[in-house]
Amino acid sequence: MSAQTISISGKKISIPTGLFINNEFVESLSKKTFGVENPATGEEVLTIQEGQPEDVDVAVKVATKAFNSPAWKDIAADERGRLLNRLADIMEQNKEELIAIEMLDTGKTYKQAAGLDFPGSVGCLRYFAGWAGKIVGQTSTNIPGTFSYTRREPIGVCGQIIPWNFPLLMFVWKIAPALVTGNTIVIKSSETTPLSALKMCEYIIEAGLPAGTVNLISGFGKTVGAAIANHMGIGKVAFTGSTATGRTIMKAAASSNLKKVTLELGGKGPNVVFPDADIKKAVEWSVFGLDMNMGQTCHAGTRIYVHEDIYDDFITAFTERFKSIRVGDNFDNTTDQGPQNSKMQYDRIMNYIQSGKEEGATLHLGGHSVGKKGYFIEPTIFTDVKPTMKIVQEEIFGPVVVIAKFKTEEDVIELANDSSYGLAAGIFTNDYERAMRVTAALQAGTLWVNFYNVLHWSLPFGGYKESGIGRECGEAALENYTEVKTVMFNMGMPLPDIV
Repeated sequence: MSAQTISISGKKISIPTGLFINNEFVESLSKKTFGVENPATGEEVLTIQEGQPEDVDVAVKVATKAFNSPAWKDIAADERGRLLNRLADIMEQNKEELIAIEMLDTGKTYKQAAGLDFPGSVGCLRYFAGWAGKIVGQTSTNIPGTFSYTRREPIGVCGQIIPWNFPLLMFVWKIAPALVTGNTIVIKSSETTPLSALKMCEYIIEAGLPAGTVNLISGFGKTVGAAIANHMGIGKVAFTGSTATGRTIMKAAASSNLKKVTLELGGKGPNVVFPDADIKKAVEWSVFGLDMNMGQTCHAGTRIYVHEDIYDDFITAFTERFKSIRVGDNFDNTTDQGPQNSKMQYDRIMNYIQSGKEEGATLHLGGHSVGKKGYFIEPTIFTDVKPTMKIVQEEIFGPVVVIAKFKTEEDVIELANDSSYGLAAGIFTNDYERAMRVTAALQAGTLWVNFYNVLHWSLPFGGYKESGIGRECGEAALENYTEVKTVMFNMGMPLPDIV
């Protein structure tokens, strides 16, 4: 299929519009298409092919053939690493183009897309490329008269479903560990942010990955996502998104072929500021912990608990800093916060703001839309909240924070853990004995001490409780994409005298 050329901030950029199957961009079998809009204006920028379950079926067959092909199955492990590094090279050669696509599609600022998302994507590819040739088994002589060893083998065809908030980064987080361990992939991008994944598929061809190793089916969750989760030819599914959808995927995996499942789901991160904390540092990192990516992060610090002795000083400083956030055109380099990703997400956030007011919380700052077009929302602070309020318990996924007082360490641990989620949490204190106690007590997969919202591809990321199953990134991610096989040899062991 031919690509479409669109103008992004004065640059003419070509974007593929087809489904990506067997290293080709093709029409969907139904020939359906859907529009992709710019969240800063609400206007459609182009249309792309819309996949259906029958397209997933074709992609799975292609990926299965590729998995068993000598072109992929029999290449040296180090060659897989070279291919990932080559893909990273091509990304760096096209850095500004890829960043512009991501900004248009998501509403991200340049500071966000260029300063965090892009280097995080390239770094993740290179990190997992470095694992090529190092994924090994173990040997054992524990049973007298035998020699045994284990093999780490790829699962086969892996289904992957990525979210709309970090489309480029999540594309790489998913494909890199799957490819370096020798799997093939059928991946679905979000229907609201499909463009960077489509562009990455162009780079995949250029990098020389064998045809069929990565297949991208753009489309909707109820069709393409459901088909991936239910497909009998897929041996593992990885999903990042809402907890509700994660439950649906887990049920589908169980009722189909019991495919392996990893889920990175929602969060409602507590951020605790103790009385001995550096207030200026706590304010700056707490603002970053909430407003990074327009608040559209599952690990955002959306519940801030401040000790009563410093609450007034903190709330004053935090409010002034929140007021200084510049909301507007994400292609303006002076902008701090761009639009929310879609009309659906904008409406969801505004409904939560209304809920907070109706339940009796104090709207301390913000709470309104910005501008006459696009999906912009003021940075918003609620105070005087109760633990049972929806804005305290539920994930809002926007620039909305609740701030509450606490008295004792024991009280705040209870408040922080009073959530169905357990993805991330932070504390600010200069007492490192306290830091050790509290980080041990908090139920979350990632803990930050005296900063917030910093992730790295070399460290595992995932959640407790309803925040998911399994871990992304780091060595732990490799376990998601391999089966362990035990092989035992008789080296003189006599037959047991039990019959």
